[in-house]
Amino acid sequence: MLSTSATGFGMLALADLMARQAAADAPSRPGNSLTPQKPHFPAKAKRVIFLFMHGGPSHVDTFDHKPQLTKDHGKPLPFPKPRIVSAATGNLLGSPWKFRQHGQSGAWVSSVFPRIAEITDDLCFIKSMHGSNSRHGGALLELHTGSDTFIRPSMGSWVNYGLGTENQNLPGYITICPSLTHGGVNNWSSAFLPAVYQGTPMGDASTSADRARFPFIGGKSIVRRRELQRIELDLLNTINRNRFQQTGPDSDLESRIASFELAFRMQNEAPQLQDISDEPKHIHKQYGLDNPATKDFGRQCLMARRFSERGVRFVQVSHSYKWDQHGGLRKSLARNAMEVDQPIYGLISDLKQRGLLHDTLVLWGGEFGRTPVAQGNDGRDHNPHALTMFLAGGGIKPGISHGATDEYGYYSVENKVHFHDLHATMLHLLGLDHLQLTYKYSGRDFRLTDIHGEIVHDILA
Repeated sequence: MLSTSATGFGMLALADLMARQAAADAPSRPGNSLTPQKPHFPAKAKRVIFLFMHGGPSHVDTFDHKPQLTKDHGKPLPFPKPRIVSAATGNLLGSPWKFRQHGQSGAWVSSVFPRIAEITDDLCFIKSMHGSNSRHGGALLELHTGSDTFIRPSMGSWVNYGLGTENQNLPGYITICPSLTHGGVNNWSSAFLPAVYQGTPMGDASTSADRARFPFIGGKSIVRRRELQRIELDLLNTINRNRFQQTGPDSDLESRIASFELAFRMQNEAPQLQDISDEPKHIHKQYGLDNPATKDFGRQCLMARRFSERGVRFVQVSHSYKWDQHGGLRKSLARNAMEVDQPIYGLISDLKQRGLLHDTLVLWGGEFGRTPVAQGNDGRDHNPHALTMFLAGGGIKPGISHGATDEYGYYSVENKVHFHDLHATMLHLLGLDHLQLTYKYSGRDFRLTDIHGEIVHDILA
């Protein structure tokens, strides 16, 4: 046993040595702080709001109008299906919903999104998105971290690491009601980046938005209790700093100290931010909080605006896990769209009215699209080869559609945009060069786009 496991013991020792070397080599700021950092060049966006539709919305039923698909409903697909598929599929399935053109841009939008249709001139549709993985877990990780095979820092963590936060009393990266499946915490973790840059969850997918809170932070703070907390934290910091004299650089310990200090400061601001009772009635209505069907996602969107307004760099809200229509397409997709339509309209309209949209990048989408061929008689399978996402604000050219799929919507064929390209473009809008935003770990420099990524210049204002 000892003979055959000797190599394993050696690998454990090597891993520890490399981890210590990585901690010593890693670029560091005092205490792994979240202090604002200068971008590489002037930025068009200061912050990001990511509206994540978990499950994979069907592009051919929402924003990618395919009249030929409707015309050939029930016929076989006239070209080969992908070699790797998620499940067996049949003939072409035309969309059950009508499409119309809207706004001066003439953007095609399905009848399931009547309110979003009203603001198409503020949106940029990317109709040629594609990924590399047909399974939810891998596709979610690829969208969020740039890798579907390894644990990597999430895009929010990279933004947090690159720019810090504009409000030292709040995290730089908040995820509201995040998904617990298909990668779970790995979709908002900082991985090998210092832990201070990871996403701070507010509730989770099993929590209704009106009950989503930061753990252990709520209600009115008692002055005397905070004085005692300060004394305890100062003593703990003294003990931890003394430990640095023994261990040398310790990124994990520095991040733990920073997290304790942030939690202490959050007591000043977070309770008031979590309480939306100070918002006027017309804002509640604008976000759909007066409708039982839209109030949950509407509250998430309203919280995203409040956090962004207070200086949080990256906020994600998730509509979990509802867009996986292998069956029941007609009923389920229409219900999902109705739940998010008014809140998304309300968010973008509110940001625009407040003068925040011009430097806030809003991103909408899921982990993949759906097939134009039927699964059963009322469903669509996963399709990583084509999906539609839309962006707004933050230096994006409004009122345009970029790229295209084939006549049925199975493959992206014109001006294709991979998730790596989306990440590179997002960082560019934030003033960050995706080639320069790196972190040294285990002997090599890592970045969000790894060895890939091209900026999509055609969608920039």
